[in-house]
Amino acid sequence: MSTADDDRAALDLLDAHMEDLWRAAGELQRGNRAVVPEAPRGLGGAVAAADGAAAELLRWGYGELAGIPRSPADAFARGVGSTLMELRRRRSPWNAAALRLLQDPYVFLATGPRRHEDWGEDVLALMHREVLDPRGWLRIDADRTSDARHVVPAYPFDPPPAAGVRDRLYELEPTGAVTALALMAEEWGDCRPVRNRPERDALLADARLLLDRYGPDAQFWTNARDAASDPARDFVQAGLKGTRINAFLTGEYINGLDLSEELGLVAVSGDEVGVFWTFGAH
Repeated sequence: MSTADDDRAALDLLDAHMEDLWRAAGELQRGNRAVVPEAPRGLGGAVAAADGAAAELLRWGYGELAGIPRSPADAFARGVGSTLMELRRRRSPWNAAALRLLQDPYVFLATGPRRHEDWGEDVLALMHREVLDPRGWLRIDADRTSDARHVVPAYPFDPPPAAGVRDRLYELEPTGAVTALALMAEEWGDCRPVRNRPERDALLADARLLLDRYGPDAQFWTNARDAASDPARDFVQAGLKGTRINAFLTGEYINGLDLSEELGLVAVSGDEVGVFWTFGAH
């Protein structure tokens, strides 16, 4: 009989393999050469050994992968990408809410363990990709494997030392934190602001579900300067444009991207620290 840790490890292995496949498929779609990775050793055995819901999800994912044609490249990329996203949705309601809310914009989403009294240290650990999610839940981080990190290790962030993190943030009441996170479903220059969308209440509900993870005693912080005078600020109503911030982004111009806009939210509990950030790139 497998344990919960075994099942999680098996699902993590499948997720990582799908992500590697998706990356290779993307390179092939762009006309580049890429080695399509084989399934890692032990994946089949992990599927056979798993129990219950984990076994069902592993068999589903493994079966879907086996049925995806390797050509043409665009069909391969679409098939792997959609299967990976569906695997992540099915793993937990938290993952599903994160993907509904934040799958499309350019965002960073990660949670790590709270290990320091000064939680600025834990924020930096997340920005530098030094820790994993304690529960094995979703991370959204398109720049994790970017070669830009050879120039700026925390790319797209260029954060201050840990002692200066809190100096750039302002505390939010929970209601303000929910609206700040829901606003991240809106892209910079978006002609469909969240406040006018028919699914506005559903987006707010997803943001609330994500932040509920950190418990009733969690504290929330943002780099938006307006929170200094209004910790219950309704970010959804205000919109992204005109939001004044303290910068955490790099000023380096790398890979043709100028990162000039941002809005961040930090969630702090006794056990975990979450970082949610949205970027505007030109």
